[in-house]
Amino acid sequence: MMLRPRWIGALIFALLLAAGFAWLGQWQLERAVESGKAVEAPTETVLPLAQVAGPGAPLKDVAVGQLVEFTGTFVPGDDQLLEGRLNDGKTGWWVVGHVNLERDGKPVALAVARGWAADETTARAAMARLAEEPASEQRIVGRILPDEQPQLPSDKKNDPTAMRSLGVGQLYNLWHGVDGMDVYAAYVVQRGAPEGLVQIDSPPPIAQTELNWLNVFYAAEWIIFAGFAVFLWYRLVKDAKAREDEEREQAEASAEAQESATAGTVE
Repeated sequence: MMLRPRWIGALIFALLLAAGFAWLGQWQLERAVESGKAVEAPTETVLPLAQVAGPGAPLKDVAVGQLVEFTGTFVPGDDQLLEGRLNDGKTGWWVVGHVNLERDGKPVALAVARGWAADETTARAAMARLAEEPASEQRIVGRILPDEQPQLPSDKKNDPTAMRSLGVGQLYNLWHGVDGMDVYAAYVVQRGAPEGLVQIDSPPPIAQTELNWLNVFYAAEWIIFAGFAVFLWYRLVKDAKAREDEEREQAEASAEAQESATAGTVE
């Protein structure tokens, strides 16, 4: 049955149709992968802070991890400690400073993570040295990151101001001379570190990749169509064979009935 010329021709047509559908499915899948490729943001190009973020507004996703530069003044004595901070896989302490800078002619406050220490004693010693330095304007380069959610201190009774996360709101309440000032809802991890501290490890952000699921869906549809083309050929052949078998059985039954009738007449 399947070796008849018309069904062989139909099979060839079905296979060509399935191949076309499969090609379309592959094309849609390639489109999904291509459109889902991560676009590397130029985070390693140092940009002016004013170009990347503004005070009082959440940091935009495209700005997260961007290297920025600005000119500002560290406020002596306003450094704070953050405990439980990882640096190259080791837990330690961050020293976070308060920087004042100008934006549109107005003073603005910004948190800057200045460096890391393996223990609290080293961190506090570095803080003491920084508090003695005179306030002077300086150029600062670092990676800007979004504000963190505040966490309760592990020892609220002995040190209620201890912090484990860099929440700008918490720092703002501890800083001096910031009443009425705008503040950045983000912080900068400083490139380089003051004496006695280790530079904080701040790698560039990992680019996120998302597939175009609509193209994936279309690709799956074309693959289903390709399979259906071959299945349709098989079903047509099967139905044709079933019809021929039924017609043959009817013809045989009719012939037997005619023979029986002829035999009865002869007798």
